[in-house]
Amino acid sequence: MLASCGPALGTALRRAAPGGLASFHCSARRRRAARVAVVLSGCGVYDGTEIHEASAILVHLSRGGAEVQMYAPDVPQMHVIDHSKGQPAEAESRNVLVESARIARGKIASLAKLTTADHDAVIFPGGFGAAKNLSTFAVDGKDCKVNREVERVLKDFHKAGKPIGLCCISPVLAAKVLSGAEVTVGHEEEEGGKWPYAGTAGAIKELGGKHCVKEVTEAHVDTKNKVVTTPAFMCETELHNIFDGIGAMVKNVLKLTGK
Repeated sequence: MLASCGPALGTALRRAAPGGLASFHCSARRRRAARVAVVLSGCGVYDGTEIHEASAILVHLSRGGAEVQMYAPDVPQMHVIDHSKGQPAEAESRNVLVESARIARGKIASLAKLTTADHDAVIFPGGFGAAKNLSTFAVDGKDCKVNREVERVLKDFHKAGKPIGLCCISPVLAAKVLSGAEVTVGHEEEEGGKWPYAGTAGAIKELGGKHCVKEVTEAHVDTKNKVVTTPAFMCETELHNIFDGIGAMVKNVLKLTGK
């Protein structure tokens, strides 16, 4: 290759690299990609992961060059919702890990296997599964309990100083587990139905978190705790706005990894 560039350039390149050509090529290598864990809570907005949100997260992580591994707790769902009717399917019972595997195309592991040693960041999509399967927020509100493995993961990443991303309803998990964490679920007033879940902002404050008002296309970065959040489907808006907000969240999570 150097011969084709001419002897002068070849000599210059050798001299420019203190260790010779080997160190020149080494310095040109790309930095290691950020390794990001994505924690799912089932499959379907009313009883699991919001699929559009999960997909948007995965697209933005792919564009950001991240290596992704998906996880979910190996536990029963709180209940099963018939999404065509919006009503519980009384006779059905489903497993969160098994259902989440639909989104992960089968490439998923039990949340019990997720460690900070293997990942640079963790992201939690929204969907009612975060409030039903990852916690009891949907039933107990400010008095909710968080799944033991979810709590462990949040505390471990926080202690390790590694970023945590959350969207839609899932910021309540950080508010419950990480005292004083700053998060957003959008606006604090319904504003004629544009923000139908605005009451969640009040619940976040009761959980011990700090709520920051943001637009759906924005993300809030709590630099102290390395927690990044965006409203997503807490807002009634066009899909591309939600996609853009999730993009802002993912971009900031990746930036905080330093990769």
